[in-house]
Amino acid sequence: MKAVILAGGLGTRISEESHLRPKPMIEIGGRPVLWHVMNIFTVHGVTDFVICLGYRGHMIKEYFSNYMLYSSDLTVDARSGEITYHRNYAEPWRVTLVDTGQGTMTGGRLKRVARYLDADESFCMTYGDGLADVDVTGLIDFHHSHGRLATVTAVTPPGRYGALVLDDDTVTRFTEKPPGDNAVVNGGFFVLHPAVIDRIAGDD
Repeated sequence: MKAVILAGGLGTRISEESHLRPKPMIEIGGRPVLWHVMNIFTVHGVTDFVICLGYRGHMIKEYFSNYMLYSSDLTVDARSGEITYHRNYAEPWRVTLVDTGQGTMTGGRLKRVARYLDADESFCMTYGDGLADVDVTGLIDFHHSHGRLATVTAVTPPGRYGALVLDDDTVTRFTEKPPGDNAVVNGGFFVLHPAVIDRIAGDD
């Protein structure tokens, strides 16, 4: 199974960092957020990735082009230019990097990577900047169990507002920021069948 990672957005909510590099390349603990996202899937046996690039996508290409260099002990023969790799600490990843445009929306990015997906096999999808403790194996199993084309995680976000508990028009008590403010939101991890791409009307 493959995982599609959306890594092309501008990252406007963290502009103090993202004006220098794409948001998925901002580091946590010395590694890009994207590396951490990919490891969420690796733990569950998903190691084949299609990454949708956009804003400063060349930086992500450079990172993976040099990944073997960063992750190995090596000997460089300065005279011949030959490099001998010794111990390799790289993850067992296969990474396809696709320039999907700078202003392209999610559906358009999916349409642009469709040719890199297996036509009859469902795939995972997530964002290149979202970390979570997700049971990807359970998510995949659930997707296969219901026979539909799409599965999305739903999460209850932390509450933002205090709430009033009413008895008709009388306030009986205050509740301090109840979880989710009575809502669930997109948790950012999906399993999709490629047939969903046919339902996307256009590249935008």
